[in-house]
Amino acid sequence: MMLTIAAFVLALGVLIAVHEYGHYRMAVACGVKVLRFSIGFGKTLVRWQPRGSSTEFVIGAFPVGGYVKMLDEREAPVAAEERHLAFNTQPLRARVAIVAAGPVANLLLAVLLYAVVNWMGVQSPAAILASPTAGSIAEHAGLIGGERVQRAGFEGGELQDVESFEDVRWVLTRGALEGHDVRLVLAGPARRTRGDVLLKLRSMDASEANADLFQKIGIVGPFTRPVIGEVVVGAAADKAGLHDGDVVRQVGSVPVVDGQQLRQLIRSSVVNGEAASAVWKITRAGTELEVSVKPESRQDGELVVGKIGAYVGAMPELVMIRYGAAGGLWRGMTRTWEVSALTLRMMGKMVVGEASLKNLSGPLTIADYAGKSAGMGFTQYLIFLALISVSLGVLNLLPLPVLDGGHLMYYLWEGITGKPVPDAWMERLQRGGVAILLLMMSIALFNDITRLFS
Repeated sequence: MMLTIAAFVLALGVLIAVHEYGHYRMAVACGVKVLRFSIGFGKTLVRWQPRGSSTEFVIGAFPVGGYVKMLDEREAPVAAEERHLAFNTQPLRARVAIVAAGPVANLLLAVLLYAVVNWMGVQSPAAILASPTAGSIAEHAGLIGGERVQRAGFEGGELQDVESFEDVRWVLTRGALEGHDVRLVLAGPARRTRGDVLLKLRSMDASEANADLFQKIGIVGPFTRPVIGEVVVGAAADKAGLHDGDVVRQVGSVPVVDGQQLRQLIRSSVVNGEAASAVWKITRAGTELEVSVKPESRQDGELVVGKIGAYVGAMPELVMIRYGAAGGLWRGMTRTWEVSALTLRMMGKMVVGEASLKNLSGPLTIADYAGKSAGMGFTQYLIFLALISVSLGVLNLLPLPVLDGGHLMYYLWEGITGKPVPDAWMERLQRGGVAILLLMMSIALFNDITRLFS
């Protein structure tokens, strides 16, 4: 719990500080006087003002946002000798630059974070596919498990080299959510020595990015050997005589390819509420053995599934992914662009009803992911920060009046007509923007509660 709270607060602090610093630096560069730079709201915890600076820096008690307060005639009287320092007296291009600098700073931070991960290197599962789920798109395409993906991309587009399973997962995610068929170039087991397959994702009902999405595709994880580990004393595996390190070759009459298939066979062993026993063929220390295994019936959500009380599947093969200075930076820019484009597309689909509002996440989900990523290591936490930074940058560019994108919308009107938006319209738009933002936050919080406590 403490790790989750610390990771969440650190993430909020960094992302908000970078966003507001973008506004601050651009305002200073444009000759605008900045009165206050605040991270957080509510009671002031820390306040300081550098010598020779007109800006007061503040950290508030509630780190859920921040602001940069500039000299502005619309908020308070401005002395004649300082009028040229006021925000509202600046030319249109300067005001646009100052407002846009916050979201741009978040996107640049994401590029840097992705680049740092690429430079440091990260251990990732190799791009070897597990056996596909029954009845899935991958099974219908002819995948059997054990294939190594060499290249992947959208049908009709350029195929890219694949270096890890995460590359495969990212292409599949984009293909399903954006409505593209995905082509995989493979090298694999004897039944598929080399070739390619087309996964027809265009016809999927991919309205939500969740675990069910990959179940439908059929590629839910990387290849793992069907090894038994961490047998619980007194559980079904222990009663059957299974040991740590046993390699499962066959369950009943079904040959076992990998850990994913073995888990599916165990889960689906329940018939009419009762798990059926089966003879397993295993290899133990080079010796072929047969054991009778009867899984235990367990409730899993709305389903009754089989469990054996042991860890099923070995660790996947890992590869180190690392890039040089130029390559890492380019990959960081590419990934930031792809995540931004996907985020905008999903938001657009939610507006027109083509994507589920369950895709919206709020502070509880973000805090949960912050803690989980921090627990997985420094590089995973950096990847999490990059993803949230992209989301924050894109969100603030939306044309909602209370966001930076709303102000840019006003300036677009001013640039086209030569006149600012009338005050009466400004007030109506602000109220509407607040209502929409509160609605989005309410939906996101409801999704959080449903997701974490259901």
